[in-house]
Amino acid sequence: MTYTDGLLSSLTRVKKARSLRASSWDTTGRNNDAWNIEPGETCILADIQGPGCINHIWMTQPNGYRNVLIRMFWDDEEHPSVLCPLGDFFGLGNEIVNSYDSIPFSASTHQNNTFNSGCALNCYLQMPFNRSARIELVNEGDRTHRQYFYVDYELYPEPHDADVAYFHAQFHRENPCDGWGHEITVNTPEANIINAERLAWDNNYLILSAEGRGHYIGCNLSVTNFQGTWWGEGDDMIWVDGYKWPPDLHGTGSEDYLNQAWGMQQNAFAHNGSAIHERDTDGYQSSYVYHIENPIRFEKEIRVTIEHGHGNHLSNETSSVAYWYQIEPHAPFGILPVAQRTPILRDESGAWPAPAPSTESILTDEMKQMKQKWSQS
Repeated sequence: MTYTDGLLSSLTRVKKARSLRASSWDTTGRNNDAWNIEPGETCILADIQGPGCINHIWMTQPNGYRNVLIRMFWDDEEHPSVLCPLGDFFGLGNEIVNSYDSIPFSASTHQNNTFNSGCALNCYLQMPFNRSARIELVNEGDRTHRQYFYVDYELYPEPHDADVAYFHAQFHRENPCDGWGHEITVNTPEANIINAERLAWDNNYLILSAEGRGHYIGCNLSVTNFQGTWWGEGDDMIWVDGYKWPPDLHGTGSEDYLNQAWGMQQNAFAHNGSAIHERDTDGYQSSYVYHIENPIRFEKEIRVTIEHGHGNHLSNETSSVAYWYQIEPHAPFGILPVAQRTPILRDESGAWPAPAPSTESILTDEMKQMKQKWSQS
């Protein structure tokens, strides 16, 4: 029997399940309802024996949004199925907090659009497991991390069906993206190069590369906009079960993949929007899209990418979290060291540090011509 019914679909049926919670409540009966996690320490928030399903996670903390990791393991697996910085997992990039609401995630704070402030975080995605579920926080910072939390879950008398997929989330970052012409303004003729076939496969920003059988349900995408004009215009390109041209899904622009148009607006909707908007933060953007009703299904592998600027000409800092479900086992994945996850800050004059010069990109003849044309204009 499958116990992972969709949103609201099971409210009219009584289900044989036991509702439970793991939380940081003060077991002495006093009001010290948070756990302290020391630098370098890994703390187990929940260690549950199944079968069961996690239905809700709530957390609040004063900081630690990039230097604290959240990890989740299903059925005693060796490699985590979820491995993300704490803030990014809940849709908030670059250690910035803001209030927003979507179906899978929400955040609420008194101090909108500020770095490392107190914020309530919620996740409503279902996370089934058969034998066990373990949720950990890893403090990779240099100070004690103080964490309040709830993990709400159910336990069932029977295991899940064999086709029940397990939840996964993966963080990725490029600082900066390897742009071939960051000096060129977006939406100019010089930026409008041909980006196709293996050039796109190799050079687009990578949101997700996964192996196995499952379905991808969306992502959040954070950008530090060094250039200061429009950071988007890049098409999403998603390959299912191997390389081909054109890809199985080819989009028409960054804001289009994020289900908006004419740039990103200052809103946060159920399926798409911006948890953080660059107009409120002087250059930092965190947007999201969840295709829950139209997941992208794969049988062997999936590669989710998006251009950074049209034809990958921009060198902005970009990070993301991809969310998907798949049948285990999954291909192991890691995460950048904490020093390489630190947000980029403006200097005392208010300027961004210059993006590092490209060391890997191979310029096509068209790229060379367009760079020369731009320099002469």
